[in-house]
Amino acid sequence: MLLEFLGAAHEVTGSCHFVSFANKRFLVDCGMEQGPDLYVNQEIPVNASDIDYVFVTHAHIDHSGLLPLLYNHGFRGQIFATKATTELCNIMLKDSAHIQMFEAEWRNRKAKRAGLEEVVPLYNMEDALGVLQHFVPCEYDKKIEVAEDISVRFVDAGHLLGSSSIEIWIKEEDVERKLVFSGDIGNGNHPLIKDPVYLNDADYVIMESTYGDKLHSVPPDYALALARVIKETFIKGGNLVIPAFSVGRTQEMLYFLRRIKTEHLLPEFEEFEVYIDSPLAVEATNIFNKSVADCFDEEALELVKNGINPIGFPGLKVAVTSEESKAINFINKPVVIISASGMCEAGRIRHHLKHNLWREESTILFVGFQVPGTLGATLLNGAKTVKLFGETIEVHARIENLPGISGHADKEHLTKWAEAFSENPPREVFVVHGDDDVCESFAKHLCDTLGYSALAPYSGDVFDLATGACIKEGSHELVQKKKNPVGKASSNVFARLLAAGQRLLSVIQRNEGLANKDLAKFADQITALCDKWDR
Repeated sequence: MLLEFLGAAHEVTGSCHFVSFANKRFLVDCGMEQGPDLYVNQEIPVNASDIDYVFVTHAHIDHSGLLPLLYNHGFRGQIFATKATTELCNIMLKDSAHIQMFEAEWRNRKAKRAGLEEVVPLYNMEDALGVLQHFVPCEYDKKIEVAEDISVRFVDAGHLLGSSSIEIWIKEEDVERKLVFSGDIGNGNHPLIKDPVYLNDADYVIMESTYGDKLHSVPPDYALALARVIKETFIKGGNLVIPAFSVGRTQEMLYFLRRIKTEHLLPEFEEFEVYIDSPLAVEATNIFNKSVADCFDEEALELVKNGINPIGFPGLKVAVTSEESKAINFINKPVVIISASGMCEAGRIRHHLKHNLWREESTILFVGFQVPGTLGATLLNGAKTVKLFGETIEVHARIENLPGISGHADKEHLTKWAEAFSENPPREVFVVHGDDDVCESFAKHLCDTLGYSALAPYSGDVFDLATGACIKEGSHELVQKKKNPVGKASSNVFARLLAAGQRLLSVIQRNEGLANKDLAKFADQITALCDKWDR
């Protein structure tokens, strides 16, 4: 009965945890790392084809983004997630595959001219479509018996539409343990979605600490603050460009913009237009509108009951095609542009930055967390020039940050969430999903404040859940350079071939006991394949 930490250990992104017990193996999250990496991450310790289940806390790519790669390497098990997470992954994983393929194509054009080796995407659309067939949509608050010795329940984490903390009960012989994975815990009092649910019992808690060293300021009236920035920008004749995550933050911005319209907070520019330039954001907004009953909070539900769309208003326009996206930059009046990605690392936002960063009358408004090393963080830190599409762009636009908007709980709210376990203290709290120092400091804070046994594991650390002992320490090796989302064709394709071979071995082992006639036929097919490719 083992728990191994793989990703988001002493790092903010790339969430992935591995559990094995009896004859079962499962992952909780399988996320992609975003921004620069600090530590070398331990690989999944078994063949992908040997993993029975994956449980996904929410759809953000740093929690779900490597599921298509897992499928590429042979995973064919079940993926359990809430209904809304399943729907959001349906669009986000396909979008991620598109980005992987586009970047590989773009790099290959450059590589060919320079005589360099071919690169291949980390995974492709076929992998994304394949893994989506393995999702099992689940309802909130309903205990699900996955197998005889494992049950799960998803409860609302208040971070994103469909986001969840996951309770998992496992049993091996006469030993039973309950694990709680917090997922990303919401900050509370957010528009549209409900506040996080507090849980009160677990043997082991695995919790995030993204803002474990920060206290959010008293939130301003965001609609008023946003109206002020729009007014100041429009008076100068510039555009307001908002880099925003397509799922979650974009819809929150629409909520505040609707308030500006309906409450007449910008009388000087009553008819201003807002462009959502992200096909993913458009699809995600449609999913928000479909998830009213399950996910909306009381205030949003009341608006719906009164016939008001909480995230719709006159002057809201969408750009889906590339032609519609390009046309935005030729509009002869100030507009609000919301585009992805939120950290400016990919997507159409980079084109809008190229067209607006050099204009001193325009404003770039950040409304979400920026991982150090990303273009968004670089701009917030005062960069005077940046490179976009191989071109150096001077930064003359006003760079603004709307403070307080965060989908993550701060230190106070994280502590309150953890305190809910105080009547039945867990054997151990494992603190993950935070910056290197933050994981350590928040674990110490839980020890000092709540009297819990808490620690911050590293990637590769393995714990025996029966005894609580650490039976293997992972590597603390630092990454020497940032990983690329695509790699050399020779290494990536060979890794896929190796994974296929490992899957074949797993299939062979599972066919033990089959009729001799069928086993002989299977063996002949493998032999023929080996004869064909033997070098």
